[in-house]
Amino acid sequence: MTEYSPVRKVTVVTNPRSGHGKSGAAASAAIARLRAGGAEVAEVCAPSAVETVRQVREVIAGDAPPDAVVCVGGDGLINLTLQAVAETGVPLGMVPAGTGNDLARELGVPTDDPLAAAALVLRGRTRTIDLGRIESPGAPMWFATVTGTGFDARVTLRANEMRWPKGRLRYTVAALAEISGRFTVPYRVELVDAVTDGLTNPGTGSLLETEAVMVAVGNTRTYGGGMLICPDAIMDDGLLDLTVVGALSRREMLRLLPALSAGKRQNHPEVKQFRAAAVTLTAAGAPATADGEPAGTLPLTIRAVPAALTVLVP
Repeated sequence: MTEYSPVRKVTVVTNPRSGHGKSGAAASAAIARLRAGGAEVAEVCAPSAVETVRQVREVIAGDAPPDAVVCVGGDGLINLTLQAVAETGVPLGMVPAGTGNDLARELGVPTDDPLAAAALVLRGRTRTIDLGRIESPGAPMWFATVTGTGFDARVTLRANEMRWPKGRLRYTVAALAEISGRFTVPYRVELVDAVTDGLTNPGTGSLLETEAVMVAVGNTRTYGGGMLICPDAIMDDGLLDLTVVGALSRREMLRLLPALSAGKRQNHPEVKQFRAAAVTLTAAGAPATADGEPAGTLPLTIRAVPAALTVLVP
């Protein structure tokens, strides 16, 4: 369901390092467009992730909260901002200026035009979507797109440290570097309220123990700048989609990588899809990333939280 509500007071969250520095110009253009459209704009550009979350929470909890919080950056900055805006009802807007921009692309937000993205914010058209939540002994971690574990998490962590090449090719280069290391590991996948309706390659049962290259848990379909890892994921169905990539050989994985990078559906007997309200993943030492950000190591329990985020959309 979509609604319209005028946006007149905006808090803009920026990070000059997003997109290897290109977000600075995007932020200036977007802020100018918002002000030209009559919006009162305040900026949060904090020196650390913790301080960013604290400042955004403080703004939202204040006597006069903004009509919207707008991220100028990529999925990483959005992930950070989610920790403050999830379940508040304050709409999240996006001016994409990162490397992947997967959430913006999924929602139809312009990914290469900050003026158009800012104009979209001013229109005030909203919808609600689900979020994933990674449970942990401390504070839970929210995510909007995909949590990757195993091989894909190692690839993402490596790619995050690279400065060349840019865009999706960076993930391909990182994958080629990681593929020579530890590959398959024993996974235990425990599903809660699993369903199979609508999946083209449905897994069965609520418990899977298998050797696997990786397990991806998606609220949306893509990560890494358009890699179609959870091709049937729907962001407002109250469920998570899982893609389990089983015991592929390195040669088989090398054959799959170009198609994955091109955003093509994977049809392989060792690639299985599941759908569930929650999942617990166990694999000794396997790292996890959420929206491309570090999310600890397995075991982890991940849940779908329906209608946890209001977003501004075209």
